[in-house]
Amino acid sequence: MSPLLGTWRGDGAGSYPTIDDFVYTEEITFTDVGKPFLHYVQKTWGPTGAPMHTETGFLRIPGNGSAEFVIAQPTGQAELCEGTVHAEGDTVVLEFTSTVLNSTTAKQVTSTQRRYEFTGDSVVSTFAMAAVGQPMTHHLRADMRRA
Repeated sequence: MSPLLGTWRGDGAGSYPTIDDFVYTEEITFTDVGKPFLHYVQKTWGPTGAPMHTETGFLRIPGNGSAEFVIAQPTGQAELCEGTVHAEGDTVVLEFTSTVLNSTTAKQVTSTQRRYEFTGDSVVSTFAMAAVGQPMTHHLRADMRRA
């Protein structure tokens, strides 16, 4: 998991059928806490620097190519993401599908898909979701560099 460690920051763009397209800056950090998992923090800002979103969680790689990601969001969702991790040369790819638990006042998100592709000092993050009556649809993409 060492290629994931550190802070990554870059530009992103978002779209979804129920909202206007937008751009943002994203930062993700993976920290080794001395256990068999990494702590994760994600933050985004709009073009003026105003905060947009944040989430935090834990990434586990239990073995045999499997990966687990538990993520909590202040918007009332918790994601249990399960998927795979594999290396292709100097590239590490994590891919997840999730089960989402929504609070009663949160926007209703049914499921999500996340993909992270780490290559050297860059990472591409993509995110899709099924939410508010829409089927699984691309929502976010960010291209980040190690900070």
